[in-house]
Amino acid sequence: MKIKVVVHEAEEGGYWAEVPAIPGCATQGDTLEELMKNVHEAVEGCLSVDVQEPKQTDKDKVLEIVV
Repeated sequence: MKIKVVVHEAEEGGYWAEVPAIPGCATQGDTLEELMKNVHEAVEGCLSVDVQEPKQTDKDKVLEIVV
């Protein structure tokens, strides 16, 4: 999977990055190498959130869509 990351130079030094496709997913690092390691960890953490199964009745339908 490919995902776009926007990298910014921090005013105080180092870098910070955000992942526009995942709201709230951002990280920082002193070097680009450290930043990229942290970006991978941040994306993994943002995508591994436990989500409870929705409650459904016999009248409900579950659909899968491709976007």
